[in-house]
Amino acid sequence: MNNELLATLEYIEQERGISKEQLVEAVEKAILTASRKSIHPASNLVVKLDRKTGEIRAWAKLEVVDTFPNNDQITIEKARETFPDVALGEVIDWEVTPKNFGRIAAQTARQAILQQLRKAEKEIVREEYEDKIGEIVNGTVKRTEAGSIIVDLQKSEGIIGPKDKVPGEQYMVGERINAILLKVDTVVSGPSLILSRSNAGFVKKLFEREVSEMHDGVVEVAGIAREAGMRTKIAVRSNDPRIDPVGACVGMRGMRVRNITSELGNERVDIIRYENDIKAYAANALHPAKLESIEVDEERRMLTIHVNQENSRLAFGKKAQNVRLAQKLIGWNINFVIDEGEKESFEEKKANIVKQLSAELGIPPEKTELLVNNGYLSMEGLKTAGMDDISAIPGLDNATIQAISESLARFTKNTNSPAE
Repeated sequence: MNNELLATLEYIEQERGISKEQLVEAVEKAILTASRKSIHPASNLVVKLDRKTGEIRAWAKLEVVDTFPNNDQITIEKARETFPDVALGEVIDWEVTPKNFGRIAAQTARQAILQQLRKAEKEIVREEYEDKIGEIVNGTVKRTEAGSIIVDLQKSEGIIGPKDKVPGEQYMVGERINAILLKVDTVVSGPSLILSRSNAGFVKKLFEREVSEMHDGVVEVAGIAREAGMRTKIAVRSNDPRIDPVGACVGMRGMRVRNITSELGNERVDIIRYENDIKAYAANALHPAKLESIEVDEERRMLTIHVNQENSRLAFGKKAQNVRLAQKLIGWNINFVIDEGEKESFEEKKANIVKQLSAELGIPPEKTELLVNNGYLSMEGLKTAGMDDISAIPGLDNATIQAISESLARFTKNTNSPAE
């Protein structure tokens, strides 16, 4: 085993570029940690690997005493069997190598070497991918594991966790897959590359890859809001008055945006022209709804938008998704008001929604009205949005947020349970 261990260390040094001394120190430390109880009860122990012979031995630092030694002491009588000239009070290195130490040490040495290899490999991965964070990487599906997708990137493995998958997408082993690199984490025991397909930045990078004007810096992304698997709103602007930013992103006969939506599993993508005027920007963001008028509250960053009955449905969108994404995109809160001709029926409808949602969530109507004003009209809509967006609504206290979270957890559990 001794010669085999040295040969292994030398091979790793040559092939993997990890110094032999670094490996030896790791082996010594690992063996000491794994074998401390079986070596000696002394508090100060050391394990050494002979660099020439490969022999592994252990020593304890013990104080020489006359009688009644504790775990960190040795009697002078016994010490002089090996050190004839030792005196009382001296501290000696006393060999305490167990008889079966070779077998235990060999097994631990292998584990220590493997651990050092993994550590070195992760460092190589970090150096290789650190400057690629925020970029799209391509690999193949290697396996699924506890709801996550493990991606083979040739030089390393990446992982797409449950929250970073697109709802409804299915992947087969061996299938090619694109994702954005969010983070390089060499501390975790599993794959070091954290990937995402649900992140809004993934859509942005797809546009930068597909739209040459964006790659060249002529067209820029001014904002993006996404509910993965369902819909994305992306606002674009041009630094050249001769270039239409929306047209550039759509491409000839819609080819560019079609390539992007195909990559996203036909997720709907709304391309919106960015405007410096918040009223014009909000109108673009709420397309296809036609707005009657917009009132701006700069201090509260609140837009009060008047619409008629027909356009209120378009403005809200299915499950209030259109207004929710519009708010994320422009960074303002939006409150809809029906025009005078329909105000009573609208208020009645709103009151009914508030009443029903308040009962389902178990929170006061005045708190529920804040949700409705922000476009959350149902339990399904709240579930789709997620607690991060809900928690950001002004006026909701911690107790209310906790109650909403618990109600959504019960709702999700009930809707996911199989029918009897």
